[in-house]
Formats: sequence, structure tokens, C-alpha cells
Amino acid sequence: MTTKKRICTVIIVLVIVCTVCVGGFFVWKKTGKGGSKSSQKVYVQKVSSLNTASDFKLSNRSFLGVVEAQESVDVKYDSSKTVDEILVKNGDSVKKGDKLLTYDVEAINLQLEQAKLEVERLQNEIASNKNQIAELEKEKKNADQDAAVSYTTQILSLQSDNAKNEYDIKAKNVEIKKLEASTKNAYVTASIDGTVKNVKTVDKLQEDGGDVIMQITEEGDYRIKGRFNEQNSKDIMQGASVIVKSRLDDSTWKGEITSVDTSPQKNSGEDMYSYGSSDEMSQSSNYAFYVKPESLDGLMLGQHVLIEIDNGQDTSINKTGIWLYSDFICKDGKKNYVWAKNEDGKIEKRYVEIGQKDEDNGDCEIKSGLEKGDYIAYPDKSIEEGMTATTNEADVSVPPNDLDPNDNTDSDADNEGGDEDIAFDGSDEDGMAIDEDMLASMTDEEIEEYFNKLYGEEENAENADGENADAADADAAFAE
Repeated sequence: MTTKKRICTVIIVLVIVCTVCVGGFFVWKKTGKGGSKSSQKVYVQKVSSLNTASDFKLSNRSFLGVVEAQESVDVKYDSSKTVDEILVKNGDSVKKGDKLLTYDVEAINLQLEQAKLEVERLQNEIASNKNQIAELEKEKKNADQDAAVSYTTQILSLQSDNAKNEYDIKAKNVEIKKLEASTKNAYVTASIDGTVKNVKTVDKLQEDGGDVIMQITEEGDYRIKGRFNEQNSKDIMQGASVIVKSRLDDSTWKGEITSVDTSPQKNSGEDMYSYGSSDEMSQSSNYAFYVKPESLDGLMLGQHVLIEIDNGQDTSINKTGIWLYSDFICKDGKKNYVWAKNEDGKIEKRYVEIGQKDEDNGDCEIKSGLEKGDYIAYPDKSIEEGMTATTNEADVSVPPNDLDPNDNTDSDADNEGGDEDIAFDGSDEDGMAIDEDMLASMTDEEIEEYFNKLYGEEENAENADGENADAADADAAFAE
């Protein structure tokens, strides 16, 4: 073979090799890793787990609550006194301040007289002791040394008796003041408005040995007990307006926080705020607050509810069916679609009909096109129809999208008359987008590290193997 022919052969081989490499690059770029689209795996999630209209969702402004009976107050009597008359019976309605029972005033007056007589006796004893001390002081002056010691001992004893008597007088005066107050208020009054229950007779009290003579249950059939902790206590205050939401259906009730109990509540079972730790320092104490609903219609004793602070939020949207965050919705002209898993386990464009929108929460209603049992993927520029759907994140082979998911430069021109606020076009025919300005400011080493992170070491190894194979083919051709 002449030299000229050999050079022509080498040139032809190099052209063929370059053509194959360029074609392979575009195939790789199109499919993500050089394989077929069907072999690329995309992570999908069940619609029911993404549904923002789920029956139970505890937000940072929601509190767990349960419907319970109204507050009951124990009415105790002073066991040191004698009950004269019980003024109420079971079922009576009372107002705060109403008299419930009276004490025997005559017995109190007798105790008062006895206390006053005791004070008088002590005062007389003190006066007598002082007179004796004065006489002993006179006799001591004329006595010899041995007798003076005896006089001194007697004087000190009398002075000690007087000190004790003065203390007893102070204690008796306190008792007298209490007895005088008891004669003026010889009765027990109701501390709340409510209904009298469990009234005991004096004989029953003596038999039981307790001091609770009756109970008063607050007016109204039910109240709602809510729970909070120090991490979300800033919104809980007496008089605050709340919205009570049923966990059974879409029912809501207006209400008001009537009281806040700042004593720590005992936890029954696992503490929902303890983050799974048994360490006391990692747990959060729970406290109780109580809500009085404007209406009791539809509420049942023991019913579990959600309580939200009423900040004027719009409660007219009753979310039923399927609601998804708007980030999952893509645009195809004026049509809306999601990346969904089809019956063959492949990714497809699933066109959906959009209904109501909640601008505050950023979600929208899916009127048709999806079921709760379907699986969908979060939009990505690399996703294409025909790729394989997977629920295992470890199997995902489509590289993550570095672009802002709200970047919709490819479809803005096609959105006339459509839902401009749900306008992410997930189909990018050019695959991954590279920030050229960023690359321009990088060194060669930084660029290499960037692409290693972007495509993974496995892909770089595959590319290296491909390049080595191409080089080997070229060398072999040249040798021929």
C-alpha cells in the first residue's frame, strides 16, 4: 500500500470514529446515561401520601384536642366547724357567689367566747406575775447573798411564764379574728356557674371521712381540651378565638379559649413532642387549654378534633378529593399534566384538570386525571416519557435537576390564557442545562470535580472505558 493510500485510509477511519463518538455523545445526552430511556429510573410517590387534603394534618398552628365534659369543682367544707344547713340539692343551678351551705353560728360564737376568756385569763396571770416580781425585787435587796440567789431564780421563772403567756395571747387573738370572720361569713359559696351534683349529707360525710360535700359542674354540655407545649405556646392565650375542625368530616366550629392551665400534664403513653427519646432533657412538657365552642351541634363526647388559632384565615375552602402542591403540575401549552406511572410501570404525561387553588398554602385541586392510588414524580428537566418508575430512591438513575423547578423559560410563550402560576415545563429536549457563566469562572480541576458530582463516578468510568475503546479501535485501524 502506498503512503498516499495509507494516509487516506487513516483519515477515513478517523472520520468514522469521530462520527460514532459524536453520535454516541448525543445518544448519551438524550438518555441520561447512554442507555435506553426505558432503563432510566425515576422516583415516584403515591398520590395519597402527597395529598394535602388528607383528613389529618397537624400544622404549626394546629393543636390536638378532645371533646370532654365541662369542668367540675369540688366544694369542701371546714371540718373544724359544724355544718348547720345544706342550701342546695342535686340538679340545682347556681351562680358564682350563691350560698351552698351554712355553719352553726352558735357553735362558732361559743368558741369565740372561750377564746376571749382564755386571753383574759392569760392577761390576768401576766399582771399577777408582774406584781410578784416587784415584791421579790424588794425582798431581794434586803436579803443576804444566799437568799438573793433564790429570789433571782423565782423572778426568772415568773418572767419566763409571762413570755409564754404573751405568745399564747397573740395566737389566741389570731384565732379570735378567724372566728369573728366566720360568724360574719358562716357559709360556703359557689366558685363558678354550674349545676350541683353529688351532694352529701352530714351523716354521709362522717361515714366517708372526706371533706368534699358536693360538686359543681360548669354550665354547658361539653368543652374542648387542647394540648400545647412550650415550643408552640406563643399563640395560646385566654380569650383567643379559635377554629375547631373535625377529623371525621369537613365540619368546623368557632370557639374561644376560656382558660389556660400552665401546670404540666401527665403523659399517657408516648409523648408526641419527645422526638422518640426517653431523655428528660430532650422532651417537651405538655400543658392544657380549654375551648368553649359557640355551638355544640355535631360534637360528641370523646371526639378528637384539631384546634387552630383564628387569624382571619379563609375557611371557605373545604379540601376534599385530591389536592397537590402546584410544584408537581407541569404545562403543555394550555394543558396541565403531571409525570405519572402508567400501568406498565413507565413514566408518562398524565393530563389533569385543575380546580380550586389555595394561594396561601400553594396547592390546587385535581378534579380529574389522577386517583389516590396513582404514583407521580416531582418534575425534573431530565424526565422523559418511557422511563421506568421506581419507589426506591436508591434505584434512581436520572440526575437531579440543578435548575429552579419554577424555571419555565421553555413554555412561557405558550401559556396565554392558561394557569400562569402553575407553569413549569418538565420537558427539556436538550437534557441537563449548564451554567456557562459559572463554568467560565472555574479552573480545570473545579470543572472536572463539578461534572464528577453531576454525573457520578460510574458514568465517568463508563466514558473513560468508551474513550479507551475508541482509541484502541483507532490504533488498530492505523496499524492495518
